[in-house]
Parts: sequence; structure tokens; C-alpha cells
Amino acid sequence: MRAYERLIRYAQVHTASAEDAAQTPSTLRQFDLSRLLAQEMQQMGFAEVYEDEHAYVYGALPASPGCENSPALGLIAHIDTVPDFSGENVRPLLHPDYNGQEISLGDSGRVLSPARFPGLAGRLGHTLITTDGTTVLGADDKAGVAEILTACEQVLAKGLPHGRIAVCFTPDEEVGHGAALLDLERLAADFAFTVDGGAPEEINYETFNAASAHWEIHGFNVHPGSAKGKMINAGLVAMEINAMLPEGETPAQTEGYQGFYHLTEIKGSVERAEMDYIVRDHDAEIFRVRLQRLEEIAQAINQKYGEGTADLRIRQQYRNMAEKLQECTEVVEMAKEAIRKAGLSPRSVPIRGGTDGAQLSFRGLPCPNLGTGGDGFHGPYEHISVESMDQTVEILLHLIQLVAQQERQQ
Repeated sequence: MRAYERLIRYAQVHTASAEDAAQTPSTLRQFDLSRLLAQEMQQMGFAEVYEDEHAYVYGALPASPGCENSPALGLIAHIDTVPDFSGENVRPLLHPDYNGQEISLGDSGRVLSPARFPGLAGRLGHTLITTDGTTVLGADDKAGVAEILTACEQVLAKGLPHGRIAVCFTPDEEVGHGAALLDLERLAADFAFTVDGGAPEEINYETFNAASAHWEIHGFNVHPGSAKGKMINAGLVAMEINAMLPEGETPAQTEGYQGFYHLTEIKGSVERAEMDYIVRDHDAEIFRVRLQRLEEIAQAINQKYGEGTADLRIRQQYRNMAEKLQECTEVVEMAKEAIRKAGLSPRSVPIRGGTDGAQLSFRGLPCPNLGTGGDGFHGPYEHISVESMDQTVEILLHLIQLVAQQERQQ
């Protein structure tokens, strides 16, 4: 079975996660896919297949004869899709022999345009898989799941030499909890890769440092006819706070290593307002300064309008995994060599976000990220090509064989 065939099947299983849930998985529907994957892995011949109470699915291919002393390679992908755009009733569409033009996404009125997605220029002649314009596709990260299982299937079918291959599929990555309950002892890997990125030739080993910031603004509401010197309009104070942030440091105006403040939600009235931001930067010191600036704004607002007007709560989310991966560059170099063996030129691209690998690297499991071949994630323009998925499978096969040639460090 080819990877894209698996993706089409998995994409039709609704697995969107949910923000602010008290349990893991955040949505019970994620069990629908985790059970399917556990059954499929058993049928393929995986050992140690285990689905836990939190929808994590584990399995392993024991080392082939002669490779028992090779490092144990972990391969990880997540089963949930983004909560803020529909992942229900997904209807994947195939577009053979892509000609470089715009593609109509079903009857939605939406169009996949090479002007907005320049990467389409590199997919001429490919078979594209898109949504019908009403849902996400779910290639983030069901493509990674499909590619990992397809590579493992080919390892078994071709009798390729391999060390222990430890696989785990996680829930709730899209809401920041994917790696939190991953059992490293059960996985039993020396290092791992998430397969959760963009183009097949990309490798990611740098992420943002990340935090969330929640503002509660408490106003003072009186009749507007007699409000002079008394009223504090919480909605206007919220606008004032946003205006105190550096102009131009938003996601729409930054790229590469540039950080940002991203206003994700704002609501309120004269009496009370709330704002939510995510704060990101690759540089640890600049990130610290960003958070300090928020604290200083809160102090300034409370000095101006009275103590308790602005309540700021900052929550740390994850750190730049480059901090840890610089200690084991050989893992990244093996991935780059696997990409070269697949006939591509590796590109190191900083992630303008985070992955399960960031958390896992800080938990002691070095875990860079590999591409899936997809683009346009988290919305109706998500797309991937059949051929790009095949390239990722080929990269994984080369990586498995390169790892098999190594000796585990004692």
C-alpha cells in the first residue's frame, strides 16, 4: 500500500483535538484512529503493540539479525488535527498531473492558488491531494502516520536490515500536549524523529521559544452622560495595551527567525475585556525581553488606571530544541544524508512553531523533525502530493538503513 492511500483513509476519521480540555486525549474521537492504527500495526507484524488510556499507540520492529547493537530509532507522528477549523466529514480530492494552475476546491468557492502557495511550482506533474474547501485535509499529521507505517511495511516486505524501530503515534499535539504523556521507557528509543513538517527535503531542529499571555482587563462602567473622570472602558484599555506592543512584530509581518506577538482572541465590553496572545522567538534572550515587555505594560496600565485594572497571566509552553540538539549533531547529519540519498538537497528550516520533538528533546530524547510533503496546514487550503509522500517514505527507508550501520553508544 502506498502512503497516500493510507492518508486518504485516515483523513476521513474525525480526530480534531480541543483547547483547554481537562483530560488527555482532549477529545474521545481520537481513540477512533488510535484503535485503527493499533489493529493495523498488529496485522503488519509489529511487536509490543500497545494503545494506552490516553490514545497513545506504541509498537516496534525488533532489530533484524546482525543489527542488535545498532541504535534504536524512534519515529513519531500525531493523530489529532487542529481544533480551529473543521476536521469532520473530510472528503479528500485527487488532482492528477498538476499543471501549475489554480485548483477549485470542490463547490466551496475557494481556490488553491500558486500565487499564495509558491511551493506548488515544484509539484508540476504530481498528483495533488486537497480538501473540498470546507475542512482541513488532516495531512498534518496523518501524512506522517501514513509515511511511517508505509516505510515500516516496506522494511518488512523487502527484508531490509534495521535496528530496533520504535513507533509512537500521539494525541493532542495541536493543543501542545502531544509529548506530555509519551512513555519514553515504553518507546525505548536512543533518538527519534517526528515526521510532521513541510517539504520532504526539509529538516527542522530549531523551534521557537513559546509562551501564552492571557489578559483580563477590569473596567469601571457608569452612565456615559456622567462618565467624565470616572469611567474606565475595558475595551479601550485592551486596545491601548495592544497599541503599546512594537508595531510590525506580528505573524503577518515576520518570517524566518523573527519573533512576534500574536493576538489570537479579543472580546469584551466597557465592564470587562479579555485578550489572548501567543509570544514567540527563536532567541532565548529576546524571548525573555518580550515577556518582560508584557509585564512592564501591565505595570504601566495599573499605574495609570489603578491597581487591578490589568491582570496578566503568562504560561511557558516550550523552548527552542536547538538548545538540546546541538549536543548531538550526528542525529541531524544522518537525516541530511538520508535526504541526499533520496536525490534531494537537505534544507535546514527553523520551525515557526513547535513540535512534539521540542518537548521530547528537553525530556532527554533528541528528536528533530522531518517533512511530510504537505503545505497549507491548519485550514481549507491544506494539500500534499502523492509523489512527495513517496519521497518521504524513501527518506525514512534510507534513514533506517543508515542507523542500522551505526553502533549504539554505551
